[in-house]
Amino acid sequence: GGEPLMHRLVWALVREMGQAYPDLVRAEKLIEETLRLEETRFRKTLVRGLSLLDEKSAGLKKGDMFDGDTAFTLYDTYGFPLDLTQDALKSRGISVDQSSFTDAMERQRVKARASWAGSGEAASEAIWFPLREKLGATEFLGYETESAEGAVTALIKDGAEVESLKAGESGAIVLNQTPFYGESGGQVGDIGVLTGEGVKFRVTDTQKKAGDLFVHLGTVEQGTLGVGTALQLEVDHARRSSIRANHSATHLLHEALRQVLGDHIAQRGSLVTPDRLRFDFVHPKQITPEELARIEDIANDVVLENDEVTTRIMGVDDAREAGARALFGEKYGDEVRVVSMGNSARDHGQNALGWSVELCGGTHVRRTGDIGMISVTSEGAVASGVRRIEALTGHHARKHANDTIALAKTAALELRTTIDDVPARIAALMEERKKLERDLSDARKKLAMGGGGASNGAASAVREVGNVKLLARAVEGVETKDLKSLVDDGKKQIGSGVVAIVGVTEDGKAGIVVGVTADLTARFNAVELVRKGSEVLGGKGGGGRPDMAQAGGPDGAKADAALSAIEQAMTQQASAGA
Repeated sequence: GGEPLMHRLVWALVREMGQAYPDLVRAEKLIEETLRLEETRFRKTLVRGLSLLDEKSAGLKKGDMFDGDTAFTLYDTYGFPLDLTQDALKSRGISVDQSSFTDAMERQRVKARASWAGSGEAASEAIWFPLREKLGATEFLGYETESAEGAVTALIKDGAEVESLKAGESGAIVLNQTPFYGESGGQVGDIGVLTGEGVKFRVTDTQKKAGDLFVHLGTVEQGTLGVGTALQLEVDHARRSSIRANHSATHLLHEALRQVLGDHIAQRGSLVTPDRLRFDFVHPKQITPEELARIEDIANDVVLENDEVTTRIMGVDDAREAGARALFGEKYGDEVRVVSMGNSARDHGQNALGWSVELCGGTHVRRTGDIGMISVTSEGAVASGVRRIEALTGHHARKHANDTIALAKTAALELRTTIDDVPARIAALMEERKKLERDLSDARKKLAMGGGGASNGAASAVREVGNVKLLARAVEGVETKDLKSLVDDGKKQIGSGVVAIVGVTEDGKAGIVVGVTADLTARFNAVELVRKGSEVLGGKGGGGRPDMAQAGGPDGAKADAALSAIEQAMTQQASAGA
């Protein structure tokens, strides 16, 4: 059957297993949607793979071997598993050359390994786990403060531990505690400055390694850093404020998306940087402009409430009981951080903790009003069934709005109209342009066919081949797509006969169309004639019907020779048919 089936069985699974696995109940919509998409996608793979398989095995008969390299391409490029290829060919008594399939697989592995080992990442990553064992977790102070004091517990340069880092050297620092956020959960790492007695280290990125070891990457700008050095730690405050606003905005958009589009909305990843935010989620179809406007309005209503944002540390089960949204498939410890925002009395706010309640380790604004405003700048598909929304907040959103208005003003000035009338003005211009293009095309066709003056008119291009009229012309400046209508005009003009027109384009290529009037198609075939002309132009073949056929070729300089070739072919056909 053509309809996906698996997703229709989810309700039965939830009924049977839901009590033992409450996650199933929570994610029922998402599981259904994902299964439906996967099965639809697999069916497409199947159809595409089978047609390729048919094409590649067309010449094989019972007892033959199917090429293993091709079987591997089917698997590697089209996602078509080997056993499917074997099953599909089994009924015809054809086997797959498994040893060459295995060779191709091994070649691919070697290639993949080489590109991985060559990146040097693997070697330098290995150092963090023993360091984490030795030093323990870094204490993160960044929820409460953006400046603190800390001591250096380890220095790393080029993937190895070192005793010191001198001015001008780049490396990584591990501290006993830090207010710097390590990149995770879609939120980028903090940057800032570490200073001490005669030393200064500029942090250009903060990463989390081995789970909870915070690593500050950057360069020593002054002095020498040693293990044990005491430092004043200052996060770049302005940048962190923008990140906080953007992270809180993703939570509000997440809840607004769910309210407008339905409960199946599930996060599939996000990116929170100082200047923008990106949010990916599962949804099977495009979002309408009206839905998008409603989502933005709802999120901004919560911003304007300026309610306090609260964070609680709770047991993971209590948090879920209280209705916190967990990311499906994420690993959570026993204790989780629950971030709630928005007044819970809103709309269908059945949640005691707030309007938007999520498990999250990121940093957030103190009150929703700190976000300023949320402006969605784009929405589109990134993968099958996964959509992405991008947005700006605060100053960035205002600047974007101002830039857009400035752009609209400039466009209005250029079009000598008001901003409100710009769309109508553009539509009118496009319409006018289409009409001019039509007129120009008609004028060129008239000109090509001799523009009315009888002396050089079409009549002079008509000659007799045997007892048949042939109208043959080479024309310039007529678009290839208009050649057919020229041939139709020519057929009307001569009543009975053959019309052959070669059009030479500006870049010296040629298009050729041949028409045969209905009374002569038994004697002359347009497809055969057009092929003769196309060969001279350096083209291959051509196609169409016995009364009208079209071809092309790279060598427009040979237009007249092509027409002569058609005339010769007619002479042969006429004598053959006579």
